Amino acid sequence: MFQTLKSGGPLMFPIIVCGIIATFIIIERCIYFFNINKRDQKLMSDLDGSLAAGNFEACAVACAQADTPLSQVVKKAMDCRRYEELDLREAVEAEMDFVIPSLEHLLTPLGTIANIATLLGLLGTVTGNIKAFGVLGSGGSMGDPALLAGAIAEALVTTVAGLCVSIPSVIFHNYFVSRVNRRVVEMEARVTSVLLRLTGRVR
Repeated sequence: MFQTLKSGGPLMFPIIVCGIIATFIIIERCIYFFNINKRDQKLMSDLDGSLAAGNFEACAVACAQADTPLSQVVKKAMDCRRYEELDLREAVEAEMDFVIPSLEHLLTPLGTIANIATLLGLLGTVTGNIKAFGVLGSGGSMGDPALLAGAIAEALVTTVAGLCVSIPSVIFHNYFVSRVNRRVVEMEARVTSVLLRLTGRVR
């Protein structure tokens, strides 16, 4: 395996680095979304009883314990509950705009890696072919078979390595983007239910 990677030439190093970074981002985001989903479910369960009883201190404690984007927005709504309804909604919307980037954290680098890995693989293909044609041009009809094989191997290995990094990165990037969109919709629905209770429309 090491010999195969070595045959890919110097471009294998940035491709491997991209693969390591992409793996870290994918694992970190999977753990993050799993944790906030679990915490948000507990938060909403705690808020149901506390809001019904008008116990806003317990609501604040539940939000602090959850420590998720949803809990930040709910806490903002609790802090601004004495505002006029229009002002309350504007404060909540501003807070939502503030917390959404935490859901999108590291997704831009993952998407960038997905593109860069493909381009690095393509660059390796081009440089490997240039070397192969250079061998053919300097050595008669066939050139040095060993040098020719090495140049072709560099072209193929970098292409494969780039695609092996790029394909999972694209798949997970799109998956995480869909998760973010779904979380935002869920957050809006849950915050709206809290606002309806705070404004007295729903008991």
